[in-house]
Amino acid sequence: MTAAATPREVVRHLLSLTAEGPAEEMADVFAVDAVFEMPFLPPGTPAQEPGREAFRAHLRLGATMQKHDSLDHVRIHGTDDDPELVVAEYRLHGRILATGKRFALDIVMFARVQDGLITWLRTYSDPLAALIAFDAAEDALAALADTA
Repeated sequence: MTAAATPREVVRHLLSLTAEGPAEEMADVFAVDAVFEMPFLPPGTPAQEPGREAFRAHLRLGATMQKHDSLDHVRIHGTDDDPELVVAEYRLHGRILATGKRFALDIVMFARVQDGLITWLRTYSDPLAALIAFDAAEDALAALADTA
């Protein structure tokens, strides 16, 4: 993307890459020092490290585990008081490579875009749906029981 791209255009571009991902090219939409936040990670999941290259490594690993097929129910919202902030809602469809199991995750994403690059991204999705897709629900319940 160019610095002249609007924040909505940058997010649309990211979503188009996401629909066929995960792919390392998705990292190119982010600033070198971009920050990633995923508040609802399952227990035991390491937090995403900051930076474009850490995200690229995350995508590379993700591509060994899953393949995205499409996005639907896409809605992109701007904000009145902060032109750099974009909110996107979408459903991500794909399959787990090891099992062939299909998944559909509803996601809400907040992105701050400056000079045509995403500098901050926070995503929310249903962690239980992800655990079920990856056949990891029982392990997560056991980990929760161990912390109680």
